[in-house]
Amino acid sequence: MKKNMGSADKLIRVLIAVVIAVLYYLGKIEGTLAIVLMAFAIIFLLTSLVSFCPLYTIFGIKTNKKEAE
Repeated sequence: MKKNMGSADKLIRVLIAVVIAVLYYLGKIEGTLAIVLMAFAIIFLLTSLVSFCPLYTIFGIKTNKKEAE
């Protein structure tokens, strides 16, 4: 499993996950929408931690400049 995510991509995913978690904590999102968004937040965090996105592999995207060369 080669890394295919750059640092900017990882930072954006972590920020989105944090925003979703804060919105959930403050009660701004709830119900089915909250469950779906929290699932996305968890996926974003996990993919950021391992620097690998399976969808990027399918579509041939690489945001990691070091691995792209």
